[in-house]
Amino acid sequence: MAKKIRVLIIDDSASIRQTLTHVLEQDPDIEIMAVASDPFMAARKLQEEIPDVITLDVEMPRMDGITFLRKLMSQRPIPVVMCSSLTEAGSETLLQALEAGAVDVILKSKIGAADSLADDAMRIREVVKSASHARLSNVRRAAGTIRPASAEGPAKKLTADVMLPPPTGRAMAKTTEMVVCVGASTGGTEALREFLEELPANAPGMVIVQHMPEKFTAAFAKRLNGLCEVEVKEAVDGDPVLRGHVLIAPGDKHMLLERQGARYYVSVKTGPLVSRHRPSVDVLFRSAARSAGSNAMGIIMTGMGDDGARGMLEMHQAGAYTVAQDEASSVVFGMPKEAIAKGGVDRILPLDQIAREVLMTQQKF
Repeated sequence: MAKKIRVLIIDDSASIRQTLTHVLEQDPDIEIMAVASDPFMAARKLQEEIPDVITLDVEMPRMDGITFLRKLMSQRPIPVVMCSSLTEAGSETLLQALEAGAVDVILKSKIGAADSLADDAMRIREVVKSASHARLSNVRRAAGTIRPASAEGPAKKLTADVMLPPPTGRAMAKTTEMVVCVGASTGGTEALREFLEELPANAPGMVIVQHMPEKFTAAFAKRLNGLCEVEVKEAVDGDPVLRGHVLIAPGDKHMLLERQGARYYVSVKTGPLVSRHRPSVDVLFRSAARSAGSNAMGIIMTGMGDDGARGMLEMHQAGAYTVAQDEASSVVFGMPKEAIAKGGVDRILPLDQIAREVLMTQQKF
């Protein structure tokens, strides 16, 4: 029998501890090792046994979750999933948690809503399972994806067909401008920071899907904008894709690349989950295959699951140049692995070489 994923739940709310225990134990691959109401009790539990994953509340008595997380990562790194509320202040706090080494986030407002428990359960279990696969040696200052629970619940896994039809197969002729499309999930926040910090102010126009919920993407984009030479912002419907600018898909919305003449812009839309995500990398990549063809470059980075694998194959077939992050530098080698397996990847590169590849590709246009 395969070894179960053992989880330690740390939360000062008894109802949250009970809810998480109930949700996680529904999966035969997960077992609750222990629960703790604060970090001090958790520290005693950790002296007895080491879990595979910890779920950690942000606000707790005696010691807050961020402080405990920093102490844990400096002494005994363990994959940690943070629990937080969906607020503006919470988004800033969770960016600090990612910088401190958290792998992922569960939205507490979703967990606490009894009427949405069935809908959220699948996503909560996915987050914990994903965290258990995290390669902590690649969690430098931060790593993670922030994913909301599904509003649609454990329904059929939908493809990009629900948002737009497949490409026609007619690749467009190259123009003088290229557009870069990037998709990432678990571990992506830090991977994107490292990647974007290496780009100069005149880098190609770029559109990015990182699996995050509403409110968090705005804070994430603002943080990146303060660190990078390129301008980074959360995308708004109709935003143009310009050289030296990076658009981050807003949480809980799909982002599509559109073309009008030689001009590219983004369309931000609501819609069902695609590959169990919204925003979905598959939706962005398919739109790029349709609208940009060989003018596009596709990049798929660290993340659990297969979102983006089909879309990258469609980009590749439409003439785009496609790159996947390699296993050694990925926190979770899920999405890149699936894209490679489908045959849609032209080149596999470590994270620290992807920005240079973008610039070298730009010179060919």
